[in-house]
Amino acid sequence: MAKNWYPMINEESCVECGSCVEKCTHGVYDKSSQKPIVIYTDGCVDGCHGCGNLCPADAIQYYGDTNI
Repeated sequence: MAKNWYPMINEESCVECGSCVEKCTHGVYDKSSQKPIVIYTDGCVDGCHGCGNLCPADAIQYYGDTNI
């Protein structure tokens, strides 16, 4: 797991579809809400773009990504 890699949600772009929340099995998001709320940054897998690849609004960037 990563300490310097985690998703950051652009709340203005997010359409609250819940795809990212459903995708992540590492406890990064609050599962009690469809709205993506990052609650456990250390749970994110270093270099994983799984939730970002599913986002229809392209509202997810990653802290620690050198490509942004």
